[in-house]
Amino acid sequence: MAGIIDGKLLRAAVAGIVPRVDPSIPAMEKAAVAAVYRDAPDGAELLFIRRAEHPRDPWSGHMGFPGGRVDAADRDPLATAIRETREELNLDLEAAGDLVGPLSEVRTHLAPTAAPRSVVPFVFELREPGAVLRANSEVQEIVWVPVGFLADRTNRGVMTFRRRGIPLPLPCYRFGGRVIWGLTLRVVDEMLDALALQGGV
Repeated sequence: MAGIIDGKLLRAAVAGIVPRVDPSIPAMEKAAVAAVYRDAPDGAELLFIRRAEHPRDPWSGHMGFPGGRVDAADRDPLATAIRETREELNLDLEAAGDLVGPLSEVRTHLAPTAAPRSVVPFVFELREPGAVLRANSEVQEIVWVPVGFLADRTNRGVMTFRRRGIPLPLPCYRFGGRVIWGLTLRVVDEMLDALALQGGV
């Protein structure tokens, strides 16, 4: 890995991404998330949440980004990401953040009749790094992870996920006993790939 990855470098990397979209999926069958970063003394940090345990949530207890399903009142997935972040963390991204840009839409691989069928990520820079976040009942934990930790591939490991009884080895990061994997990791990887093109990884 190169030197410290700060917000300026991460912003440049994300700005260079040409996101893939899936027009075949109606907006009401999508979800949206906010990948929020802040600058810290040792480099940029990315905001993750650990979702509360809930039997109706397909990502119950998982590490992820704040967000949720598109509602009829949302004008678009971006509005969804902003609304959900406000509801889950009491963080108003319109007031305290700058939209850096969208990332590629990611298929969820849920059952064909289930929703959401895809997730649209948006990257925001937090203008107020010391902003106080307050989790609602949907969030068990708020965790800031250094981007430099994620960019260091020696921190990458493997976990076993069982699908219909079949063990599948999947890539992951373990950070303080928490596991970042699956759809969330695919979002992170697009940012890391963009950083590599900027010479930041």
